[in-house]
Amino acid sequence: MSDRGRQPSPCVRKCCLDGDLCMGCGRLLDEILEWGKASDSRQCEIIDAARQRRIERNIAYTAR
Repeated sequence: MSDRGRQPSPCVRKCCLDGDLCMGCGRLLDEILEWGKASDSRQCEIIDAARQRRIERNIAYTAR
């Protein structure tokens, strides 16, 4: 088993779920639940995926 990650949580304390997606940080509910036990590399993957979701959401929102 790999060591727990040391990345700072991407939580921005603006939690609001839309289905299983947090509209604040961009993480999926499963990623939020996994965070504390995730390895450092997995945390980096989660951060990157969440960042991409926020970018895509902002593009979709501004295209309206």
